[in-house]
Amino acid sequence: MNKATNINPEVFARRKRANKIGLTLSMFAMGLGMIFLLWILSVLVIKGFSSINLDLFTHSTPAPGSEGGGLANAIVGSLMLIGCCTLISTPVGVLAGLYLSEYGDRSKVAAITRFVTDIMLSAPSIVIGLFVYAFVVAQVRHFSGWAGTIALALIAIPVVVRTTENMLRLVPGSLREAAYALGTPKWKVAFMITLRAAQSGVMTGILLALARVSGETAPLLFTALNNQFFSTNMNAPMANLPVVIFQFAMSPYDNWVDLAWGGALLITFAVLGLNILARVVFRDKVQG
Repeated sequence: MNKATNINPEVFARRKRANKIGLTLSMFAMGLGMIFLLWILSVLVIKGFSSINLDLFTHSTPAPGSEGGGLANAIVGSLMLIGCCTLISTPVGVLAGLYLSEYGDRSKVAAITRFVTDIMLSAPSIVIGLFVYAFVVAQVRHFSGWAGTIALALIAIPVVVRTTENMLRLVPGSLREAAYALGTPKWKVAFMITLRAAQSGVMTGILLALARVSGETAPLLFTALNNQFFSTNMNAPMANLPVVIFQFAMSPYDNWVDLAWGGALLITFAVLGLNILARVVFRDKVQG
């Protein structure tokens, strides 16, 4: 006998009304969020596209009150900072997440690592920037791209660690057991089986970390600072898009404000394009 026929009609009607109310509120919340998101994106696109031209990618930031110029030095500086941050945060975060997932079930070290990771995830970025300033910049007595890289890496690593651990825990235990039954060592199962099975989720975590650090301004104000001129010296103050956008957007010069809108649009499209590309590439690998 169907269990649905045993339900009291009044109870069924009450549950149906509650379900409709819940769906209505959920749709309203989603629609409200989408309205604000589209509003922000539309303003960004309208104001940013007017500043996109060849000079934006070929000229350095202009002097105060001057016309023209671009963001070439800031674009190159941001790419170098994020690239170095990726080289540091990716292996450290993935290996730490692999340890927590495969070896840290009953380890006190793993418990402490998870606790510190959770604290780092919720720590304000300005606190991390101030920490790096005190222990790096103040010791060497100058701002530098390396200090900015360390600050960004400290922000990105906890995101990669937590996402990697969560994705590896989603891998079915039967996959590990099948590998163990064939005599595969545990370290090889972790690296060659488990990590490979969760590579799409791990890449998503890395991209989330990059998306977060791409727009961070506060830690770079304390570490990399800025540079009006084109420079690839990581041991000196380095221009970067977030700090340039912050300074230009607050300036009284219309040319600087326009460049700030163009830089904000570049960061938004770069993060969006990177996420779409990675999802498409790794989706094809998983299906294959």
